[in-house]
Amino acid sequence: MKALLLEDKGKWEQMKVGETDKPIPKVGEVLVRMKAAGLNPVDYKTATGGIPAWNYPHILGVDGAGVIEELGEGVDTWKVGDRVVFHSDMTKRGNYAEYNVTSAHTISRIPDEISFVDAVALPCAGYTAYQALFYKLHIQMGDSILIHAGAGGVGGFAIQLAKQAGLTVITTASSENHDYVKSLGADYAIDYREQDFVQEVMTMTEGLGVDHVLDAVNRENADKSVKALAFNGQIAFIAGPPDANANIRFDHPLSFHQVALGSVHGSGNFRQQQTLQTMGDIMLEMVQKGTLKTLVEKEVTLEEVPAALKQLSERHVKGKIIATID
Repeated sequence: MKALLLEDKGKWEQMKVGETDKPIPKVGEVLVRMKAAGLNPVDYKTATGGIPAWNYPHILGVDGAGVIEELGEGVDTWKVGDRVVFHSDMTKRGNYAEYNVTSAHTISRIPDEISFVDAVALPCAGYTAYQALFYKLHIQMGDSILIHAGAGGVGGFAIQLAKQAGLTVITTASSENHDYVKSLGADYAIDYREQDFVQEVMTMTEGLGVDHVLDAVNRENADKSVKALAFNGQIAFIAGPPDANANIRFDHPLSFHQVALGSVHGSGNFRQQQTLQTMGDIMLEMVQKGTLKTLVEKEVTLEEVPAALKQLSERHVKGKIIATID
């Protein structure tokens, strides 16, 4: 089969399409003929340093959508021809290929009204946002939240989900993207390059701070974000933790939540792994009803993926980029 091949760690910008073996589904797995794959920062980040479990050439791409072509032993809840979307185990070969295998209990059925391109925009960014808001922060109507990088994938989905849940949504984004993030549901937008987001949040909340922060930027940004939290406030972090010990105070208690969506594959916890399917089913239904935008801004070929990942690494991308696979 054809696939976009990573020849060694650190060489993701030099990836080329080549031939490799077609995978075979094991017990509890399905073989999917790929139709689309999502691009995410985790692709170039893991490819830069590599993962010990990888053998080279490796195939990147954690988000996949396509048609089931073969069922592994013991799979009786799916059939050949089903349209599915899924988040892959990043320690195994990914979805920038004609075929891939994945566990049957983590995939979601794509409604006929939804394209493969729209469906595959959801898993990594969308499920991360959903997990952070509803499984970690347990947001409630009337709460306030600061969502960083609102023009990106995680931020864009989080804005929509938080607004629909009845929250006051503040987000950070460059000024040219303020109209965009407000179209997704943000009540306020802060230009992180020109404004101090902590000062702005405190002004907007009359000195109280926000109930929640979702940070997918980096450790330094998360550490600063703690200063914007209200009494009993909570922060969910993805790209690096704040200094919890330095911010534990009796008079201003806070909660800290790590979000690591992809690690569930190696957890051995079947029930937790099934949350990938649950989140996929919920978000696909929202897309079907027209209450959730998939944020797709650009489609590329497999050959164009390295250049598109380079754009992602420079943080110049709005929404989602999707690779279509024929």
